[in-house]
Amino acid sequence: MGLAVLRGAAPGGRERWERTNFAGRTVALYPGPAAVAGAVLGAARVRPAVGGAVLVAGICGAYDDVVGAGDPRRGFRAHLGALRGGEVTGGAVKLAGISAAGLVAGALLKERPLDKVLAGVVIAGAAHFVNLVDVRPGRAAGVVLALGAPGLLRAGAAGELSAVATGVAGAVLPDDLGQRGMLGDTGAHALGALLGAAVVVGNRRAGLVAHAAAVVAATVCGERVSAVARSLTVPSA
Repeated sequence: MGLAVLRGAAPGGRERWERTNFAGRTVALYPGPAAVAGAVLGAARVRPAVGGAVLVAGICGAYDDVVGAGDPRRGFRAHLGALRGGEVTGGAVKLAGISAAGLVAGALLKERPLDKVLAGVVIAGAAHFVNLVDVRPGRAAGVVLALGAPGLLRAGAAGELSAVATGVAGAVLPDDLGQRGMLGDTGAHALGALLGAAVVVGNRRAGLVAHAAAVVAATVCGERVSAVARSLTVPSA
């Protein structure tokens, strides 16, 4: 439904909603905002704090999709290096905004100070990780489906948030795989934040520590893999 509305309206003109993917094909960015809308609405009904974090993650991703379009710099080091030089890039804004949103959500979802910080790391880290693996059609949505599926077995809010994440990812996957549309930073960050929040809600201290360590390691490795994948990409005719 959201995809159909955006395709018909194309706010700002269709050119604003088009990008060239890794294969040199023109694809639309409609799945990203549609994923954010679905994720925010679904998550807010379960835990309002999660809906807020997902919305901020999507907005920050959208900012980078627009402002950072064409910027060849990728990864935390490049954007932080630019920031040290006095340049505020779209990636730097995204990093700061999503990290802050994750910490605020973590503070609202958990009671103890350390748990609040760990929760923030998991939410923000998951958001950045899902975006980093989004280097090929269907990759980000597929990761959300794979990692979110075990959460469907949980009872309560954790299972409900996992259902929202996998449901939205499944809805946008056909367009993504068919190279008719792409999630962009907008959708990838939002779905990642939602996935991280589902983990946070369903785990206590030990689980939070394990997931925080895993998501940090995965993000670091994902940044390296993403950089290699982008460097090896050769657009097809």
